[in-house]
Amino acid sequence: MQRLRHRADFLAAATGARAPTSGFVLQAHNRRDQAPARVGFTVSRKVGGAVERNRVRRRLREVVRLAPPTRLKPGHDYVLIGRRAALTLRFEQMVQEFDRALGRAHAATGREVNQMAAQQP
Repeated sequence: MQRLRHRADFLAAATGARAPTSGFVLQAHNRRDQAPARVGFTVSRKVGGAVERNRVRRRLREVVRLAPPTRLKPGHDYVLIGRRAALTLRFEQMVQEFDRALGRAHAATGREVNQMAAQQP
């Protein structure tokens, strides 16, 4: 798994599909290439102090690390935006939510690609 590091990549992912869950929001953006998937994590100060934000970020990283590699599609950027509920959710529930969120995000990015293809002459 490659990490997103640049602000421009996070902004591009924000224009893609969104799949909100109770513990986080998943944003997915199709880069339209075959490079490996990249993942970024962000947790705002609204979630809490540095210790709490870091704990949420670590939990989100572990959720992505444990996901089957085939679930993250090549050519996609994913951003997970942590919510305060991620501090108290059972880890197994977060893993299940991530899997469902990926399915919803991939379905939405597939619709976007189909709509763009239909618009081109």
